[in-house]
Amino acid sequence: MPGSLSTLKVLFAALAMLFVVAGPAAAQLSFNPTAQAVQEDKLLNALKEGDKISGRVSIPDKMSSSLIQPAGRDWRDFLRNTLPIIGGVAIIGMIAVLAIFLMVRGRIRLEKGFSGRKILRFAAFERFTHWLTASCFIILALSGLNISFGRWLVLPLFGANAFSAMSTWAKYAHDFLAFPFMVGLVIMFLIWIKDNVPGKLDLQWIKQGGGLLSNGQHPPAKRFNAGQKGIFWIVIIGGALMSVSGWFLLFPYLPADVTTLQFWTVIHAVIAMLFIAAMLAHIYIGSVGMEGAFDAMGTGEVDLNWAKEHHALWVEEEQAKGQAPSGTTPRAMPAE
Repeated sequence: MPGSLSTLKVLFAALAMLFVVAGPAAAQLSFNPTAQAVQEDKLLNALKEGDKISGRVSIPDKMSSSLIQPAGRDWRDFLRNTLPIIGGVAIIGMIAVLAIFLMVRGRIRLEKGFSGRKILRFAAFERFTHWLTASCFIILALSGLNISFGRWLVLPLFGANAFSAMSTWAKYAHDFLAFPFMVGLVIMFLIWIKDNVPGKLDLQWIKQGGGLLSNGQHPPAKRFNAGQKGIFWIVIIGGALMSVSGWFLLFPYLPADVTTLQFWTVIHAVIAMLFIAAMLAHIYIGSVGMEGAFDAMGTGEVDLNWAKEHHALWVEEEQAKGQAPSGTTPRAMPAE
């Protein structure tokens, strides 16, 4: 027992000495409330001024060093609130304009009816390029619109599980179909650029409204009129912007900066909404809006009367080259 008491005394003495020695060191490690408040003020001021707060990282992804980026909140609010308004106004507005135009003007009919004779307008490779790009665009558009409107329109209809599965496959389609879409854009530019250079005839076509607002004679045009040239350049320029911005979204480490990545995200989203609205007009004219127009990309051949009414100068050029219209059986003129 006396030995145990001696041992305890030694332990207590050792602990006491430890506290005495460690006291100054503990005091040095303690936080200074005033100094901490100063650091918090710096943090708050940085947030107010919109500066991002970054740390240091050793991994290759330098963007992960951003701890807080106040501009990210503006970017998120834009995508969630402002972008759907832009898209809604552009797309629904275009649909409304086309519906009113159809009710007022009606379908653009052939003045002399179908002749039954055909002339080749687009070769097989041209039609393949068009449908490759167009089909990819439709899927890209629908899968992209799902990001902005899916939670409001699709989710309530199909439920959370189905919406999640659909959105996952939509993302895969959007990522992988971007590549054939870009290839199609390049080919379209190469094969049609020579026929889409603006000229003096286009000014006359624009002055007459392309003959779309009246039942009179359509202004003369070569292979592509001013309206078709406008669509061509919308596709090429809009597609180029979509491709460049989409490339950064597919490979987000390329910008090496969060702010740059957010900038391209906004560009991609806004151009997409306007692009879709413009293509709705193109689809309308090429299908419901104009009689005989779909044949150009459907079979590649159009009726000779259609070609003469809309592209008279082009018909003269083709006949001068020796292209003779095919077919001799006339088709009845559809009732108005």
